[in-house]
Amino acid sequence: MKVAFYDAKPYDREFFEEQNSNNSLEINYHSFRLSIKTASTSRGCEAVCVFVNDALDLSCLEELAKLGVKVVALRCAGFNNVDLTAASSLKIHVVRVPAYSPHAVAEHAIALVHSLNRRIHRAYNRVREHNFSLNGLVGHDMHGKTAGIVGTGRIGKLTAQILKGYGMRIIACDPYPDAHWADQNEIDYLPLEDLLPQSHLVSLHTPLTPDTHHLIDDEALDLMMTGAYLVNTSRGKLINTRALIGALKRKKLGGVALDVYEIEEGIFFEDLSQDGINDDELARLISFPNVLVTSHQGFLTVEALSEISRVTCTNLTRFENGEPFLEGTVVTAD
Repeated sequence: MKVAFYDAKPYDREFFEEQNSNNSLEINYHSFRLSIKTASTSRGCEAVCVFVNDALDLSCLEELAKLGVKVVALRCAGFNNVDLTAASSLKIHVVRVPAYSPHAVAEHAIALVHSLNRRIHRAYNRVREHNFSLNGLVGHDMHGKTAGIVGTGRIGKLTAQILKGYGMRIIACDPYPDAHWADQNEIDYLPLEDLLPQSHLVSLHTPLTPDTHHLIDDEALDLMMTGAYLVNTSRGKLINTRALIGALKRKKLGGVALDVYEIEEGIFFEDLSQDGINDDELARLISFPNVLVTSHQGFLTVEALSEISRVTCTNLTRFENGEPFLEGTVVTAD
């Protein structure tokens, strides 16, 4: 079975080649992203393997269908970059990796919190320049503070439980609360408008949907506790970047840590050290001393990459053999 693999990075090749060591799949790796402009490169392939910034809109999917593509395999959990209604009408199957490693993302969120709170990124740069002063590096004890977890799926729950281990009070917000888990862990569910004013730390762990687009906007930021930290390891479009910059300028927030950004395409996963950044809002964000940005690396652990390659290759092999996809991996428009 031939597979066109897009936005391929060296670590992708390493783990997929190991998983596909028996060569049951013929994988053609492309470093560029999939869009209507590049869809023709899937000619002769039954499947495409894509990541978070590939654009599978109606026009792209129509071209893929014309070329004989029958499966879109997402090597991620999110699927907001795929027009599922169009895929269904074109009889293209869409599968994903729903839980490659919730520990990887939750642990990265905690790493961001620590780095932001204790100014580790700034301290590291200082020491490399032989500056051992401590001015401007004062943080806070996390013990006794309140953390607001927005979204209590696998990653949100793990993040909450890690923070609870520091002695933090945990409150949560989710349209589908898990009362049993909350009771077991002494966690209270609250509406977002009640959670934000009480939280010293707000960590976002919700998927991107029409309801969560710009969940954190001017109004939400105004509700947040002055000096609070905001962390996002989910989807960039959960936060209105313009509103966030405004809140930082008026010193509403104590700090912001982002592993995702509103418009990642053409920036994240790329080396722009010789070219600079054309996105003025991102450039402004990273100019703030209390903003920490990583380039969507929350998933980047050996365990997560191994699971992504295993689930994806298994699903493609099963399709080739006329077998059902792995349970829980199929995505539909319903």
